[in-house]
Amino acid sequence: MTDRSASKQLLHLVFGGELESLDGIQFRDFSKLDIVGIYPNYASAHAAWKARAQATVDNAQMRYFIVHLHRLLDPSAA
Repeated sequence: MTDRSASKQLLHLVFGGELESLDGIQFRDFSKLDIVGIYPNYASAHAAWKARAQATVDNAQMRYFIVHLHRLLDPSAA
């Protein structure tokens, strides 16, 4: 058995897509959102976000985000 209290999971979702304009966060085509993945901590989510954002740097309309799922699952812990 592993000790889960030593390394608490703080789930993070990394996703992105092409925006309609640079002034907002409305996606051009919702069906084409890129779900990069769900990660157990911020550090691994940030690494995935950075890699995907750098891979799409040629498209100024493309944006990637990190969502703190652990805050949505347990708002009192935020």
